[in-house]
Amino acid sequence: MLRTENFSKDKNIAVYNGKKLKLNTLKTNYSGGFKSEKAAEQKLKADIEKLSKLQEKLFASDNHGVIIIIQAMDAAGKDSTIEHVLKGINPQGCNITSFKRPSDEELSHDFLWRTTKVLPERGMIGIFNRSYYEEVLVTKVHPEIILHQSIPGITKLKNIDDEFWKKRYESIINYEKHLIENGYLILKFFLNVSKEEQKKRFLERIDNPEKNWKFQFGDIKERGHWNKYIRAYEKAITETSTPKSPWFVIPADNKWFMQTAVCDIILNTLELMNLQFPQPTAEAQQQLAEAKNILLTS
Repeated sequence: MLRTENFSKDKNIAVYNGKKLKLNTLKTNYSGGFKSEKAAEQKLKADIEKLSKLQEKLFASDNHGVIIIIQAMDAAGKDSTIEHVLKGINPQGCNITSFKRPSDEELSHDFLWRTTKVLPERGMIGIFNRSYYEEVLVTKVHPEIILHQSIPGITKLKNIDDEFWKKRYESIINYEKHLIENGYLILKFFLNVSKEEQKKRFLERIDNPEKNWKFQFGDIKERGHWNKYIRAYEKAITETSTPKSPWFVIPADNKWFMQTAVCDIILNTLELMNLQFPQPTAEAQQQLAEAKNILLTS
């Protein structure tokens, strides 16, 4: 399990490694045994400091890249999680990409292309706010979208059958396997918010003028497809979890716990990598000694 002792026995922080997922069996308001929000925030602060030091080693070693994928229903807290968990990270070693509706150029390529072109370099951390998983989530709920992707042989809704989705899941698994074999670590998080909590957050966005900009009427329409989205997530997570690329399902009704859990998993995973600063060669050591001597005598 890629978790510290705080979460090692928690059944509501699910690590899915090919097991069938049923989201209604998990508590979305779970708080991990923290006695207070303040206690969780203290742990988050400590973890961020450790994460910052590990990121420096990751950047210096320059042989692994980290991809963090965050998927969730609307208003689950993707943006706030990225903001809080990564605020201690050096911006030079990190890039964030938010994936919106595909552009015409992106639709002219295969569905993995738009994420491939923004992969982080080795030594970097890349955060995907949504990702290629939208192509087995949104498109699963609205399969008519697929008809606009110019895929050979896919001209009618009846062409988008179980075999079609099976091939898409296989494409994702093979893509992630390829990335892992080439030095990438992939962490996938599903922020598991309840329908009731989503409603509360939508109302806050409507009632608070400072949050009006976050609200889109289309979100209400998508909320009407809640059960379809849940089934799509369950299927996608079950079909694309592997031992080296599992899904973490994080209770998201309490943002302070969600952020702490996500950060702790990222930190613990990087610690398991045993990252080290590169050791200078004999030639480099000689140059360092010469440079020091010049500085001390000039």
